[in-house]
Amino acid sequence: MVSYKEIKPISYLKVHASKIIRDVCDNQKTLIITQNGEAKVVVQDIKVYEDTQESLAMLKILALSKKNLNEGNVKSLENAFEDIRKRVTEEK
Repeated sequence: MVSYKEIKPISYLKVHASKIIRDVCDNQKTLIITQNGEAKVVVQDIKVYEDTQESLAMLKILALSKKNLNEGNVKSLENAFEDIRKRVTEEK
């Protein structure tokens, strides 16, 4: 998890790129880069990025599941497994 966020101007990134990459990776940090005082990009450790993407995917799945449940688009466990068995049998 990201321990804290730092904000640096793009000029700092230009001068200290290798130090920033090392620090971001070693400490799993997120760094916000500004241009003309406005946030423009995020520099993030790849593991933190992948974890975030995985969390977002799980949240999307949960939201879709809730929507399907609310709309009544569900089937019993027995029917779901029966459908799977039929598909597997048809593919052979």
